[in-house]
Amino acid sequence: MRRRADPIDKRLHRKLAGDLFNYTWSLLDRQDRDPEENDEMLHAAHASRYHWGHAGGPLNRSIGEWQIARVYATLGRAEPAGYHARRALEIAQRHRLSRFYRAYAYEALARAASVAGRPRERDRYLRAARRIGATVRDADDRRMLLEDLATIR
Repeated sequence: MRRRADPIDKRLHRKLAGDLFNYTWSLLDRQDRDPEENDEMLHAAHASRYHWGHAGGPLNRSIGEWQIARVYATLGRAEPAGYHARRALEIAQRHRLSRFYRAYAYEALARAASVAGRPRERDRYLRAARRIGATVRDADDRRMLLEDLATIR
């Protein structure tokens, strides 16, 4: 299938991607979402990733996949959470993104495995995230990662 010219300017893609990412995160932070808000959160995460695909680089795409995985895990949907977590890791590894982003991809994999009820797999991914995370130089980034890892049961 032949692609038509993109009708959206790259700057607008970038703005929409960032705004939708932040909006998704605001919904993730809420504890009292109703079913419609859950759907909106999921669609906003996918839309953000779509726009990053047009205006961002590998880092933006990996983070976008990570956020989608987080949304699916939050909604208790293990299979799509695992798919998007694997995509985040593939992009991070292929493009040699920093340890921080690779560790977070393993965090997403651990979260998806937890939702799926696979404790051995969860623990393997948690170990990988901690091992890589221990080498992250920025103390605030390392602390944030460890705090997120501590929420995975």
